Amino acid sequence: MRPVHLAPHDALLIVDVQNDFLPGGSLAVPAGDEVVAVLNRYIALFTQSHLPVVATRDWHPATHCSFKPVGGIWPPHCIAESRGAEFPAELQLPSGTTIISKATETDKDAYSGFEGTDLAERLHAAGVTRLFIGGLATDYCVLNTVSDALQKQFEVMLLLDAIRAVEVRPGDGDAAIQEMRRQGAHPLTLSHLHSMARATSVFHSGRMPAQ
Repeated sequence: MRPVHLAPHDALLIVDVQNDFLPGGSLAVPAGDEVVAVLNRYIALFTQSHLPVVATRDWHPATHCSFKPVGGIWPPHCIAESRGAEFPAELQLPSGTTIISKATETDKDAYSGFEGTDLAERLHAAGVTRLFIGGLATDYCVLNTVSDALQKQFEVMLLLDAIRAVEVRPGDGDAAIQEMRRQGAHPLTLSHLHSMARATSVFHSGRMPAQ
């Protein structure tokens, strides 16, 4: 991996780091809590460089179609307004974080942060062209969010040290990483990322335009 320097057109996109996906949650990702400290370091770099931070979240109705009691494949999780749907207290999201809620309708699921949301429009309006993506889970919501980001013509930096997989089948996580790389995502870790010396862009506040 070559060194990567943050630039004015960059944004950090954190995927579904919510209590229900952490140890003790109703749909815990193995070692999912390990991404929190790493993401906090990415957040610090983006905040210091006055660049946007975006966080997606599942925000499900109580009878969401993905839940096993109504015929879905997952246990109930991330029900809107519940503790399980909250971001963990340890995740140091800045005050200007843009929150994107997805899968908010009873009969529609969404693994991607772009599906059924205005995320792409917000990013384009802010002039973002490159996304640094990490979160949970590698083989589901991260994979689908990265795939959609690439299809929508964003350059994607995949934060290898800030993702963890569900692994319904052994090897799903590695397979997802290989698929994201095949599609064009660039792997990255903290040791190869450098912050901006100063910010001279529309992102000076670290906020994205309201819609």
